[in-house]
Amino acid sequence: MERHVPVMLEEVLEAWVADPSGSYLDATLGRAGHSRVLLERFPEARVLGCDRDAEALERVKRETDAEHQRRLRLIKLSFSELDELAERFDGVLFDLGVSSEQLSDPGRGFSFSRPGPLDMRMDSAAGPTLAELLAGIDEERLGRLIRDYSDERRWRRIARAIVDHGPYTDTAELAAVVRSAAGPSGRIDGATRTFQALRMAVNDELVQLERGLNNALDLLAPRGRLVVIAYHSGEDRLVKRFLRHRSGGCVCPPGIPACRCEPREELRLLWRGVRTPRDEEIAVNPRARSAKLRAAERLESGRDGR
Repeated sequence: MERHVPVMLEEVLEAWVADPSGSYLDATLGRAGHSRVLLERFPEARVLGCDRDAEALERVKRETDAEHQRRLRLIKLSFSELDELAERFDGVLFDLGVSSEQLSDPGRGFSFSRPGPLDMRMDSAAGPTLAELLAGIDEERLGRLIRDYSDERRWRRIARAIVDHGPYTDTAELAAVVRSAAGPSGRIDGATRTFQALRMAVNDELVQLERGLNNALDLLAPRGRLVVIAYHSGEDRLVKRFLRHRSGGCVCPPGIPACRCEPREELRLLWRGVRTPRDEEIAVNPRARSAKLRAAERLESGRDGR
């Protein structure tokens, strides 16, 4: 089994753990890399791990030793559904994106290097598949989707090629069409950005993230920490805007004569700007290359006077 390397581990734990004996929510559990280390280092801490991928939860259950299982609860739940929880946490972590296990399993349809079904659902038991998305989309809407959910400059050409050459039997066939339309992409596979955009669309990831951030804020205890690792510019912009607005900053578009966004001072940023991985970490774990870390602390008196 490939060793799982949590992204920006030390930076995340420093930001996430406000109380060594506290209760923590890992809203995107995956392989539970950050949560396992938290439980190892803080013997009195407890973690609730959520994921909408049932396979991920089963894997974590199998791989967690008995001592840590006593302090690690697992629940199948999307982070957009965190409002179903009725408890408070000293820290909430979002490690966004797709896990290495999902990418490496061709049966999930995330991979563009090996043939797999046109699926791409984080929860393989719910929601429309990639095949269904492509069957019901026109070239114009597909182009906007690729443009908005990726940094792909050749989105028009790619969208036209996808529509013209469909339908597809598997992800490898789709990836070949995308690469041909995208042209040379240097060190990055030509299908990378488009597959990222399609995955985000299938799982409605930006809408889910906005709901998740609002839900997480409601679950934070006073002085609890909200910590987010984003890997995509659209995700990071959304997180940046949310934290700015909830720490009292205006997020109105430039040119508005008076603020209309009604900022709420419920959070305090732990640092200005964004933190990124060190070169040494990227050399060992290339997946960390695009990671952007932001964090904030809930004020003593926030929403509803808590």
